[in-house]
Amino acid sequence: MAGAATREAFGEAIVELADQFPHMVVMDADLSKSTMTQAFAKKFSARHLELGIAEQNMVGVGAGLALCGKIPVMTSFACFLTGRLEPIRIAVGYNRTNVKLVGTHAGLGIGEDGASQMGLEDVAAMRALPGMVILQPADAAETRQAVRWMLEHEGPVYLRLTRQKLDDCHGPDYQFRMGRADEVFKPKDASARLQATIFASGGMVPEAIRAARELESRGFKARVMNAGTLHPFDGEAVVRAAKTSQRLVTVEDHNVVGGLGSAVSECAAKDALGIPVVTLGVRAFGESGLPAELYEKFGISSAHIVDACLRNLDLP
Repeated sequence: MAGAATREAFGEAIVELADQFPHMVVMDADLSKSTMTQAFAKKFSARHLELGIAEQNMVGVGAGLALCGKIPVMTSFACFLTGRLEPIRIAVGYNRTNVKLVGTHAGLGIGEDGASQMGLEDVAAMRALPGMVILQPADAAETRQAVRWMLEHEGPVYLRLTRQKLDDCHGPDYQFRMGRADEVFKPKDASARLQATIFASGGMVPEAIRAARELESRGFKARVMNAGTLHPFDGEAVVRAAKTSQRLVTVEDHNVVGGLGSAVSECAAKDALGIPVVTLGVRAFGESGLPAELYEKFGISSAHIVDACLRNLDLP
């Protein structure tokens, strides 16, 4: 079912959790309407800081607030926020300050806004920082639980969110577990060896589920694993998937270097799993267009995922 954008669920969650986390301070860089923090600013005006179009300054202010015992939640477009990598590296990463970085409008999924506003290299940058937790929820339910975990956690976190609405992929009994991938689609007959296990994250999870359903209708079996935590990564899930799959396929709305595909490939190489890993992701700068058009052009749509699962198999 069609749900909410993960940025919308984030905006609702910080309002709902504000009383439980009285030291939380929300910060914006002239984008509160887009980052969905306006409701928080209206209800808790003394705990909302508007820093203007100055993400680098916001990082410094947030780190200072963290050292004074606050829980700063810094929000901006993913590309604008993580583009301030050097201040984040020192003020947040090196000093291990209790800062929460929230990057919205991630990936090609933002659509017509175009290349200059598409966060496509942010995960790679944040993965390079020791101690940085990276969360990318796949729907509203996962987002709300991830936000609570983020506020409870002592240390730096990067939360990557979508502009576009995402189908709900978790049921009412879902429990978020940081650092653990969860299965969001399993074929009806999963007793035999699967054609593929698909690892997806964030906005690509609905595309992966659509691909798995299409494969099942054609007599092929694939499961979908939601990698809601990109760092630290669930290497054990990769090992388990390799034992029951002919190949692993990764798909991400991010550059193919340094993100989900790299994390899965690193695990496969480290444990010498001897299984093909097909990585789907963005290999160029983005451009303006409808999200579905961009997913198709850049090779990460459900049709491309189906092809990646079946390519070069010895089919009857």
